[in-house]
Amino acid sequence: MTAQNLTPDERRLFSRAARRIIPLMILLYMVSFLDRVNVGFAALTMNADLGFTPEVFGWGVGIFFIGYFIFEVPSNVVIEKIGARIWICRIMVTWGLISGAMAFVSTPMSFYILRFLLGAAEAGFAPGMILYLTYWFPADLRAKLYGSYFIAIPLASVIGAPVSSWLLGFDGHMGLKGWQWMFVIEAVPALVLGFAVLWLLPDGPKKARWLSDDEKALIADCLARDRANTHVDAKHTLWPALKDARVLLMCAIYFSIVIGLYGISFWLPQMIKQMGFTNIQVGWIVALVYAFAAVAMPLWGWSSDRAQERIWHTVIACLVGAAGFIGGAWFGSPLLVITSLGVAAIGVYVSIVPFWAIPPTFLAGTAAAGGIALINATGNLGGFVGPYVVGWVKQATQSYTAGILALAVALIAAAGLTIVMRALLARSARRVRLAAD
Repeated sequence: MTAQNLTPDERRLFSRAARRIIPLMILLYMVSFLDRVNVGFAALTMNADLGFTPEVFGWGVGIFFIGYFIFEVPSNVVIEKIGARIWICRIMVTWGLISGAMAFVSTPMSFYILRFLLGAAEAGFAPGMILYLTYWFPADLRAKLYGSYFIAIPLASVIGAPVSSWLLGFDGHMGLKGWQWMFVIEAVPALVLGFAVLWLLPDGPKKARWLSDDEKALIADCLARDRANTHVDAKHTLWPALKDARVLLMCAIYFSIVIGLYGISFWLPQMIKQMGFTNIQVGWIVALVYAFAAVAMPLWGWSSDRAQERIWHTVIACLVGAAGFIGGAWFGSPLLVITSLGVAAIGVYVSIVPFWAIPPTFLAGTAAAGGIALINATGNLGGFVGPYVVGWVKQATQSYTAGILALAVALIAAAGLTIVMRALLARSARRVRLAAD
């Protein structure tokens, strides 16, 4: 079944469902990503206040992903078992409390501990939302929806960058530093929305009060047809899926993409600040960079859905990101460096849209919950590697150049591995055709 084969009633129903679900999901993920990366803005003053070196900062922001990795798969399997509503509430309230506690960091060890706990608390949220979309929409609509959902990542910086840089100016209020106020204030939305989820996020179409019984049946029938067409060679149970070569290769691809994603997300404010800009100027420049990425993501998802093609859309985006990083390392002019890093950010961010449309084509049921979580968890270990490598290189060389080039290499590797994935998927398709004959 393709999007073009949907009946007018089905198209209208899925459009209505998207209007009800996607804006809330975008808002939740914006808050998630902001609480994850706002430490990059805190570093503009926090590192000097606490005496953190670039390597300490790189290690601290990266250790988030160790906690994330350990608890990711169990957390996503729990979502499959007890439902999204309760578990997403638990995740958001827990991470909100820990994110607010970051205001009281005083030593490298306390920094490491809270960042690790923040990763453990947030584990399961992002892949849980990806899994949640499979409960509502057929496969051929998802790349566009992923593009809309993942727009939250750059939007978090578009909104959060100027707000965070403004909050840094709150030094001295009630005896707290500006970066402490930033952590406290930006933790509040996670706590409020965490409880709001209990009323606003149904576990699936069957639990949606705003759907009639006929509409619920129509969605269920459409998704059943989609599973029959899409998952002919799918894994449905957990352990076989976790050992599937396609899942493991997707882990490696996402690992490489995430090295670039978080390498720039955590360090871009400091890279720009080093060029001589004020904190406020840094906030607006970063916001502008990610505004372009926010526009590009849904357009790239629309292109992928229209062509019903995922592999080359991922490959091209990764290579564009790599070219941007190379330009950022090569050029000397601040304008050209910022422009190049903006291109890098766009390439990295749009690559995740078609990427996440691939796993549901060969994973279903519990296997989808565990497999998507494993891909996300293993891939996000790149969030440890990217920031740490940039910080280590910066401390060793007093320059970001080699670290930026390392991010480019990671994206080139992601592009190459995605082409290998194309061969694996083609082989699986041939096996299915032979079995049918």
